[in-house]
Amino acid sequence: MAEPQEQDRASGEAIGTGGTGPETAAPAPWLSIVGIGEDGLAGLSPAARARIEQAEIVFGGARHLVLAAEAIIGEAVPWPSPLADGVAAVIAARGRNVCVLASGDPFLHGVGATLARQIPAGEMHVIPAPSAFSLAAARLGWALSEVAQISLHGREIGRIRPALHPGTRILVLTSDENGPAALAALLAGLGFGASRITVLEALGGPRERIRTARAHDFALADIDPLNVLAIEVDGRGAVLTRAGGLDDELFEHDGQLTKREIRAMTLSALAPRKGELLWDVGGGSGSIAIEWLLADPSLSAIAVESHTERAARIWRNAIAFGVPHLRIVEGKAPQALAGLPAPDAIFLGGGVSDEGVVAAAEAALKPGGRMVANGVTLETEAVLLALHARLGGDLVRIAISRAVPVKTMTGWRPAMPITQWRWQKPGSEAE
Repeated sequence: MAEPQEQDRASGEAIGTGGTGPETAAPAPWLSIVGIGEDGLAGLSPAARARIEQAEIVFGGARHLVLAAEAIIGEAVPWPSPLADGVAAVIAARGRNVCVLASGDPFLHGVGATLARQIPAGEMHVIPAPSAFSLAAARLGWALSEVAQISLHGREIGRIRPALHPGTRILVLTSDENGPAALAALLAGLGFGASRITVLEALGGPRERIRTARAHDFALADIDPLNVLAIEVDGRGAVLTRAGGLDDELFEHDGQLTKREIRAMTLSALAPRKGELLWDVGGGSGSIAIEWLLADPSLSAIAVESHTERAARIWRNAIAFGVPHLRIVEGKAPQALAGLPAPDAIFLGGGVSDEGVVAAAEAALKPGGRMVANGVTLETEAVLLALHARLGGDLVRIAISRAVPVKTMTGWRPAMPITQWRWQKPGSEAE
Protein backbone atom coordinates (compact mmCIF):
# COMPACT_ATOMS: atom_id res chain seq x y z
CA MET A 1 0.00 0.00 0.00
CA ALA A 2 1.36 3.41 -0.94
CA GLU A 3 2.26 5.65 1.97
CA PRO A 4 0.05 8.67 2.53
CA GLN A 5 1.21 11.97 1.19
CA GLU A 6 0.30 15.54 2.01
CA GLN A 7 0.58 18.69 0.00
CA ASP A 8 2.83 21.45 1.27
CA ARG A 9 0.53 24.49 1.19
CA ALA A 10 3.40 26.86 0.53
CA SER A 11 5.04 25.05 -2.39
CA GLY A 12 2.22 22.92 -3.76
CA GLU A 13 4.63 19.94 -3.86
CA ALA A 14 3.70 16.50 -2.56
CA ILE A 15 5.48 15.50 0.63
CA GLY A 16 5.27 12.18 2.41
CA THR A 17 7.00 9.62 4.51
CA GLY A 18 8.65 7.62 1.79
CA GLY A 19 6.75 7.85 -1.50
CA THR A 20 8.74 7.78 -4.72
CA GLY A 21 7.92 9.98 -7.66
CA PRO A 22 5.58 12.93 -8.07
CA GLU A 23 1.82 12.77 -7.67
CA THR A 24 -0.85 15.07 -9.03
CA ALA A 25 -1.51 17.71 -6.38
CA ALA A 26 -4.16 20.34 -5.97
CA PRO A 27 -3.14 23.88 -6.91
CA ALA A 28 -1.18 25.76 -4.27
CA PRO A 29 -3.00 28.68 -2.62
CA TRP A 30 -2.73 31.67 -4.93
CA LEU A 31 -5.40 33.78 -3.22
CA SER A 32 -4.95 35.37 0.19
CA ILE A 33 -7.97 36.81 1.99
CA VAL A 34 -6.92 39.11 4.81
CA GLY A 35 -9.35 40.55 7.32
CA ILE A 36 -8.51 44.10 8.34
CA GLY A 37 -10.02 46.26 11.05
CA GLU A 38 -10.34 49.98 11.64
CA ASP A 39 -6.89 49.94 13.26
CA GLY A 40 -5.41 49.13 9.85
CA LEU A 41 -1.95 47.62 9.57
CA ALA A 42 -1.32 48.01 13.30
CA GLY A 43 -3.85 45.29 14.00
CA LEU A 44 -2.43 42.77 11.51
CA SER A 45 -0.05 39.93 12.30
CA PRO A 46 3.32 39.85 10.49
CA ALA A 47 2.00 36.95 8.39
CA ALA A 48 -1.07 38.92 7.32
CA ARG A 49 0.99 41.98 6.42
CA ALA A 50 3.38 39.80 4.42
CA ARG A 51 0.48 38.45 2.34
CA ILE A 52 -0.43 42.00 1.37
CA GLU A 53 3.15 43.02 0.62
CA GLN A 54 3.82 39.97 -1.56
CA ALA A 55 0.65 40.23 -3.64
CA GLU A 56 0.83 41.25 -7.28
CA ILE A 57 -2.78 42.47 -7.08
CA VAL A 58 -4.65 43.66 -3.99
CA PHE A 59 -8.46 43.89 -4.17
CA GLY A 60 -10.44 45.72 -1.53
CA GLY A 61 -12.95 48.41 -0.73
CA ALA A 62 -11.69 51.98 -1.01
CA ARG A 63 -11.52 52.19 2.79
CA HIS A 64 -9.54 48.95 3.03
CA LEU A 65 -7.03 50.06 0.43
CA VAL A 66 -6.43 53.30 2.33
CA LEU A 67 -5.96 51.41 5.63
CA ALA A 68 -3.42 49.06 4.04
CA ALA A 69 -1.80 51.53 1.61
CA GLU A 70 1.62 51.44 3.27
CA ALA A 71 1.91 47.66 2.73
CA ILE A 72 0.54 47.52 -0.82
CA ILE A 73 3.39 47.15 -3.30
CA GLY A 74 1.47 45.55 -6.17
CA GLU A 75 -1.54 46.90 -8.06
CA ALA A 76 -4.38 48.18 -5.84
CA VAL A 77 -7.82 47.47 -7.32
CA PRO A 78 -10.97 48.84 -5.62
CA TRP A 79 -14.08 46.68 -5.72
CA PRO A 80 -16.29 47.63 -8.65
CA SER A 81 -20.07 47.82 -8.59
CA PRO A 82 -21.63 45.32 -8.91
CA LEU A 83 -19.50 43.14 -6.66
CA ALA A 84 -19.92 40.22 -9.06
CA ASP A 85 -17.61 42.00 -11.52
CA GLY A 86 -14.92 42.10 -8.85
CA VAL A 87 -15.34 38.42 -8.08
CA ALA A 88 -14.93 37.67 -11.79
CA ALA A 89 -11.75 39.77 -11.85
CA VAL A 90 -10.32 37.83 -8.90
CA ILE A 91 -11.06 34.50 -10.59
CA ALA A 92 -9.53 35.77 -13.85
CA ALA A 93 -6.28 36.37 -11.94
CA ARG A 94 -6.02 32.71 -10.85
CA GLY A 95 -2.40 31.61 -10.79
CA ARG A 96 -1.04 35.02 -9.84
CA ASN A 97 -0.34 36.13 -6.28
CA VAL A 98 -3.59 37.84 -5.32
CA CYS A 99 -4.76 39.32 -2.03
CA VAL A 100 -8.30 40.36 -1.12
CA LEU A 101 -8.88 42.69 1.82
CA ALA A 102 -12.07 42.25 3.83
CA SER A 103 -13.69 43.80 6.88
CA GLY A 104 -12.93 41.77 10.00
CA ASP A 105 -13.88 38.14 9.52
CA PRO A 106 -14.23 37.55 5.74
CA PHE A 107 -16.64 34.67 6.35
CA LEU A 108 -19.11 36.56 8.56
CA HIS A 109 -21.43 38.20 6.00
CA GLY A 110 -18.25 39.02 4.06
CA VAL A 111 -16.60 38.61 0.69
CA GLY A 112 -14.83 35.43 1.79
CA ALA A 113 -18.04 33.42 1.66
CA THR A 114 -18.83 34.89 -1.78
CA LEU A 115 -15.44 33.90 -3.18
CA ALA A 116 -15.56 30.44 -1.59
CA ARG A 117 -18.64 29.60 -3.64
CA GLN A 118 -16.47 29.66 -6.76
CA ILE A 119 -12.92 29.07 -5.53
CA PRO A 120 -11.92 25.83 -3.74
CA ALA A 121 -10.79 26.28 -0.15
CA GLY A 122 -7.46 24.65 -1.00
CA GLU A 123 -6.63 27.56 -3.33
CA MET A 124 -7.15 30.17 -0.59
CA HIS A 125 -5.20 31.21 2.47
CA VAL A 126 -7.47 33.12 4.86
CA ILE A 127 -6.35 35.25 7.80
CA PRO A 128 -9.41 36.66 9.59
CA ALA A 129 -9.51 39.61 11.96
CA PRO A 130 -12.08 40.01 14.76
CA SER A 131 -15.57 40.51 13.35
CA ALA A 132 -17.74 43.49 14.22
CA PHE A 133 -19.88 41.13 16.31
CA SER A 134 -16.82 39.87 18.21
CA LEU A 135 -15.62 43.40 18.91
CA ALA A 136 -19.08 44.49 20.06
CA ALA A 137 -19.42 41.49 22.38
CA ALA A 138 -15.97 42.20 23.80
CA ARG A 139 -16.87 45.82 24.56
CA LEU A 140 -20.17 44.86 26.22
CA GLY A 141 -19.11 41.66 27.95
CA TRP A 142 -21.77 39.67 26.10
CA ALA A 143 -21.34 35.96 25.34
CA LEU A 144 -21.73 35.59 21.56
CA SER A 145 -23.22 32.12 21.97
CA GLU A 146 -26.13 33.69 23.88
CA VAL A 147 -26.77 36.61 21.51
CA ALA A 148 -28.86 36.77 18.32
CA GLN A 149 -26.67 38.00 15.46
CA ILE A 150 -28.43 39.62 12.50
CA SER A 151 -27.11 41.38 9.42
CA LEU A 152 -29.40 44.09 8.04
CA HIS A 153 -26.69 45.45 5.76
CA GLY A 154 -28.44 46.08 2.46
CA ARG A 155 -31.54 44.25 3.72
CA GLU A 156 -34.99 45.24 4.99
CA ILE A 157 -34.82 46.23 8.66
CA GLY A 158 -38.13 44.44 9.28
CA ARG A 159 -36.23 41.15 9.22
CA ILE A 160 -35.43 41.77 12.89
CA ARG A 161 -39.12 41.27 13.79
CA PRO A 162 -39.01 37.52 14.65
CA ALA A 163 -36.16 38.11 17.14
CA LEU A 164 -38.07 40.65 19.24
CA HIS A 165 -38.65 38.75 22.46
CA PRO A 166 -38.34 40.61 25.80
CA GLY A 167 -35.01 39.82 27.43
CA THR A 168 -33.31 38.93 24.14
CA ARG A 169 -29.96 40.47 23.30
CA ILE A 170 -29.35 41.19 19.62
CA LEU A 171 -26.29 42.38 17.71
CA VAL A 172 -27.19 44.01 14.39
CA LEU A 173 -25.07 45.07 11.43
CA THR A 174 -26.62 48.11 9.75
CA SER A 175 -26.16 49.63 6.30
CA ASP A 176 -25.28 53.20 7.23
CA GLU A 177 -25.66 56.10 9.65
CA ASN A 178 -29.44 56.08 9.23
CA GLY A 179 -29.90 52.49 10.34
CA PRO A 180 -29.92 53.06 14.13
CA ALA A 181 -32.70 55.68 14.05
CA ALA A 182 -34.77 53.59 11.64
CA LEU A 183 -34.50 50.54 13.87
CA ALA A 184 -35.34 52.57 16.97
CA ALA A 185 -38.50 53.85 15.26
CA LEU A 186 -39.44 50.31 14.22
CA LEU A 187 -39.00 48.99 17.77
CA ALA A 188 -41.05 51.82 19.24
CA GLY A 189 -43.81 51.32 16.69
CA LEU A 190 -44.03 47.61 17.51
CA GLY A 191 -44.38 48.21 21.24
CA PHE A 192 -40.73 47.64 22.17
CA GLY A 193 -39.87 51.29 22.75
CA ALA A 194 -38.34 50.53 26.16
CA SER A 195 -35.57 48.56 24.46
CA ARG A 196 -32.04 49.75 25.22
CA ILE A 197 -30.02 50.45 22.07
CA THR A 198 -26.25 50.76 22.22
CA VAL A 199 -24.61 52.17 19.10
CA LEU A 200 -21.01 51.01 18.66
CA GLU A 201 -19.25 53.07 16.00
CA ALA A 202 -16.03 52.40 14.07
CA LEU A 203 -14.99 49.67 16.48
CA GLY A 204 -11.30 48.99 16.85
CA GLY A 205 -10.10 52.26 15.34
CA PRO A 206 -9.26 55.78 16.47
CA ARG A 207 -12.85 56.95 15.81
CA GLU A 208 -14.42 54.32 18.07
CA ARG A 209 -17.38 55.58 20.09
CA ILE A 210 -20.11 53.88 22.13
CA ARG A 211 -23.42 55.54 23.04
CA THR A 212 -26.73 54.31 24.44
CA ALA A 213 -30.38 55.39 24.23
CA ARG A 214 -33.87 53.95 24.59
CA ALA A 215 -35.75 53.22 21.38
CA HIS A 216 -38.74 55.45 22.24
CA ASP A 217 -36.61 58.58 22.69
CA PHE A 218 -33.69 57.79 20.39
CA ALA A 219 -32.01 61.06 19.40
CA LEU A 220 -28.35 60.22 18.83
CA ALA A 221 -26.84 62.30 16.03
CA ASP A 222 -23.72 62.26 13.85
CA ILE A 223 -23.57 58.46 13.86
CA ASP A 224 -20.67 56.91 11.97
CA PRO A 225 -21.75 54.92 8.89
CA LEU A 226 -19.74 51.99 10.27
CA ASN A 227 -21.82 50.92 13.22
CA VAL A 228 -23.14 47.91 15.07
CA LEU A 229 -26.23 48.01 17.26
CA ALA A 230 -26.59 46.10 20.51
CA ILE A 231 -30.27 45.81 21.41
CA GLU A 232 -31.64 44.65 24.74
CA VAL A 233 -35.28 43.96 23.91
CA ASP A 234 -37.85 45.34 26.33
CA GLY A 235 -41.51 46.24 26.02
CA ARG A 236 -45.02 44.89 25.68
CA GLY A 237 -45.20 44.39 21.92
CA ALA A 238 -46.68 41.24 20.35
CA VAL A 239 -44.19 38.38 20.37
CA LEU A 240 -43.92 36.00 17.43
CA THR A 241 -43.69 32.75 19.34
CA ARG A 242 -41.41 29.95 18.20
CA ALA A 243 -44.23 27.43 17.85
CA GLY A 244 -46.36 27.11 14.74
CA GLY A 245 -49.88 28.51 14.97
CA LEU A 246 -49.59 32.21 15.75
CA ASP A 247 -52.60 34.13 17.07
CA ASP A 248 -55.14 34.76 14.31
CA GLU A 249 -55.46 38.39 15.42
CA LEU A 250 -51.88 39.08 14.34
CA PHE A 251 -52.84 38.59 10.68
CA GLU A 252 -54.73 41.03 8.50
CA HIS A 253 -57.36 39.00 6.64
CA ASP A 254 -60.81 39.04 5.05
CA GLY A 255 -61.86 35.68 6.44
CA GLN A 256 -59.55 33.75 4.11
CA LEU A 257 -57.30 32.59 6.92
CA THR A 258 -56.19 29.11 7.94
CA LYS A 259 -57.13 29.22 11.62
CA ARG A 260 -54.53 28.91 14.33
CA GLU A 261 -54.88 25.25 15.33
CA ILE A 262 -55.35 24.07 11.74
CA ARG A 263 -52.38 26.17 10.67
CA ALA A 264 -50.17 24.53 13.30
CA MET A 265 -51.17 21.05 12.12
CA THR A 266 -50.72 22.05 8.48
CA LEU A 267 -47.20 23.34 9.10
CA SER A 268 -46.40 20.15 10.97
CA ALA A 269 -47.56 18.14 7.95
CA LEU A 270 -45.56 20.32 5.55
CA ALA A 271 -42.52 19.58 7.76
CA PRO A 272 -40.14 22.43 6.77
CA ARG A 273 -36.50 21.45 6.47
CA LYS A 274 -33.45 23.66 6.09
CA GLY A 275 -33.16 25.41 2.75
CA GLU A 276 -36.50 24.26 1.33
CA LEU A 277 -39.00 26.09 -0.89
CA LEU A 278 -42.78 26.12 -0.31
CA TRP A 279 -45.52 26.88 -2.79
CA ASP A 280 -48.60 28.30 -1.03
CA VAL A 281 -51.19 28.00 -3.81
CA GLY A 282 -54.20 30.19 -3.07
CA GLY A 283 -52.36 32.24 -0.47
CA GLY A 284 -55.37 34.03 1.04
CA SER A 285 -53.77 36.01 3.88
CA GLY A 286 -50.37 34.35 3.43
CA SER A 287 -50.40 32.84 6.92
CA ILE A 288 -49.04 29.41 5.90
CA ALA A 289 -46.20 30.83 3.81
CA ILE A 290 -45.34 33.39 6.49
CA GLU A 291 -45.14 30.86 9.29
CA TRP A 292 -43.13 28.54 7.03
CA LEU A 293 -40.56 31.33 6.59
CA LEU A 294 -40.50 32.06 10.31
CA ALA A 295 -39.45 28.46 11.00
CA ASP A 296 -35.89 29.06 9.75
CA PRO A 297 -34.01 31.88 7.95
CA SER A 298 -32.85 29.45 5.24
CA LEU A 299 -36.40 28.73 4.03
CA SER A 300 -38.08 30.37 1.04
CA ALA A 301 -41.69 30.54 -0.09
CA ILE A 302 -43.86 31.61 -3.00
CA ALA A 303 -47.48 32.60 -2.38
CA VAL A 304 -49.71 32.36 -5.47
CA GLU A 305 -52.89 34.42 -5.25
CA SER A 306 -55.28 35.39 -8.03
CA HIS A 307 -57.08 38.25 -6.20
CA THR A 308 -55.23 41.58 -6.39
CA GLU A 309 -56.51 42.80 -3.01
CA ARG A 310 -55.52 39.59 -1.27
CA ALA A 311 -52.07 39.62 -2.90
CA ALA A 312 -51.55 43.12 -1.51
CA ARG A 313 -52.73 41.92 1.90
CA ILE A 314 -50.24 39.03 1.82
CA TRP A 315 -47.48 41.56 1.19
CA ARG A 316 -48.56 43.71 4.12
CA ASN A 317 -48.62 40.67 6.39
CA ALA A 318 -45.18 39.59 5.18
CA ILE A 319 -43.76 43.01 6.05
CA ALA A 320 -45.47 43.02 9.46
CA PHE A 321 -44.05 39.59 10.33
CA GLY A 322 -40.50 40.40 9.21
CA VAL A 323 -40.41 38.12 6.16
CA PRO A 324 -40.21 40.59 3.25
CA HIS A 325 -38.45 37.92 1.20
CA LEU A 326 -41.79 36.11 0.68
CA ARG A 327 -42.29 36.04 -3.08
CA ILE A 328 -45.84 36.82 -4.19
CA VAL A 329 -47.09 35.76 -7.61
CA GLU A 330 -50.39 37.34 -8.57
CA GLY A 331 -52.22 35.09 -10.98
CA LYS A 332 -54.51 32.12 -11.30
CA ALA A 333 -53.20 28.58 -10.95
CA PRO A 334 -52.25 26.46 -12.77
CA GLN A 335 -51.12 29.09 -15.32
CA ALA A 336 -49.33 31.12 -12.63
CA LEU A 337 -47.29 28.08 -11.58
CA ALA A 338 -45.51 27.83 -14.92
CA GLY A 339 -41.81 28.64 -14.73
CA LEU A 340 -41.61 28.77 -10.94
CA PRO A 341 -38.69 26.95 -9.27
CA ALA A 342 -39.55 23.39 -8.23
CA PRO A 343 -40.87 23.26 -4.66
CA ASP A 344 -39.97 20.93 -1.80
CA ALA A 345 -43.46 21.33 -0.31
CA ILE A 346 -46.84 22.54 -1.55
CA PHE A 347 -49.89 23.71 0.35
CA LEU A 348 -53.03 23.75 -1.74
CA GLY A 349 -54.92 26.45 0.07
CA GLY A 350 -57.11 27.00 -2.96
CA GLY A 351 -57.85 25.29 -6.25
CA VAL A 352 -57.73 21.75 -4.90
CA SER A 353 -60.97 21.06 -6.79
CA ASP A 354 -59.30 22.06 -10.05
CA GLU A 355 -57.74 18.99 -11.65
CA GLY A 356 -55.32 21.18 -13.57
CA VAL A 357 -53.98 22.76 -10.38
CA VAL A 358 -53.47 19.39 -8.69
CA ALA A 359 -51.80 17.92 -11.78
CA ALA A 360 -49.44 20.88 -12.12
CA ALA A 361 -48.56 20.74 -8.42
CA GLU A 362 -47.99 17.00 -8.53
CA ALA A 363 -45.70 17.31 -11.56
CA ALA A 364 -43.70 20.22 -10.15
CA LEU A 365 -43.13 18.80 -6.67
CA LYS A 366 -39.63 17.44 -6.15
CA PRO A 367 -39.25 13.71 -5.49
CA GLY A 368 -39.62 13.18 -1.76
CA GLY A 369 -41.52 16.47 -1.43
CA ARG A 370 -44.71 16.91 0.60
CA MET A 371 -48.12 18.12 -0.53
CA VAL A 372 -50.90 19.08 1.90
CA ALA A 373 -54.48 20.15 1.20
CA ASN A 374 -57.32 21.03 3.56
CA GLY A 375 -60.99 20.60 2.78
CA VAL A 376 -64.06 22.02 4.53
CA THR A 377 -66.91 21.32 2.13
CA LEU A 378 -68.25 17.90 1.15
CA GLU A 379 -67.27 18.60 -2.45
CA THR A 380 -63.65 19.32 -1.51
CA GLU A 381 -63.58 16.32 0.80
CA ALA A 382 -64.67 14.13 -2.13
CA VAL A 383 -61.73 15.44 -4.14
CA LEU A 384 -59.34 14.65 -1.30
CA LEU A 385 -60.79 11.15 -0.96
CA ALA A 386 -60.19 10.62 -4.69
CA LEU A 387 -56.61 11.89 -4.40
CA HIS A 388 -56.02 9.55 -1.49
CA ALA A 389 -57.42 6.63 -3.49
CA ARG A 390 -55.21 7.47 -6.49
CA LEU A 391 -51.95 8.58 -4.84
CA GLY A 392 -52.12 7.31 -1.28
CA GLY A 393 -50.84 9.38 1.61
CA ASP A 394 -52.74 10.11 4.83
CA LEU A 395 -56.21 11.45 5.51
CA VAL A 396 -56.81 13.19 8.84
CA ARG A 397 -60.09 14.58 10.20
CA ILE A 398 -59.54 17.63 12.40
CA ALA A 399 -62.36 18.74 14.68
CA ILE A 400 -61.93 21.78 16.93
CA SER A 401 -64.40 23.04 19.54
CA ARG A 402 -64.16 26.24 21.57
CA ALA A 403 -65.77 27.10 24.86
CA VAL A 404 -68.31 29.93 24.48
CA PRO A 405 -70.92 31.55 26.73
CA VAL A 406 -74.32 29.86 26.79
CA LYS A 407 -76.57 32.28 28.64
CA THR A 408 -75.10 32.32 32.16
CA MET A 409 -73.03 29.19 31.60
CA THR A 410 -70.40 27.88 29.17
CA GLY A 411 -70.58 25.27 26.44
CA TRP A 412 -68.64 23.88 23.49
CA ARG A 413 -69.17 25.31 20.01
CA PRO A 414 -67.66 23.11 17.30
CA ALA A 415 -65.96 24.65 14.29
CA MET A 416 -66.50 23.10 10.88
CA PRO A 417 -64.41 19.91 10.68
CA ILE A 418 -61.42 19.88 8.37
CA THR A 419 -60.32 16.96 6.21
CA GLN A 420 -56.57 17.11 5.63
CA TRP A 421 -54.76 15.11 2.94
CA ARG A 422 -51.02 14.65 3.33
CA TRP A 423 -48.92 13.06 0.61
CA GLN A 424 -45.21 12.56 0.02
CA LYS A 425 -44.08 12.16 -3.57
CA PRO A 426 -42.22 8.88 -4.11
CA GLY A 427 -38.49 8.88 -4.65
CA SER A 428 -35.81 11.33 -3.63
CA GLU A 429 -33.36 13.57 -5.41
CA ALA A 430 -30.53 11.40 -4.12
CA GLU A 431 -31.86 8.36 -5.98
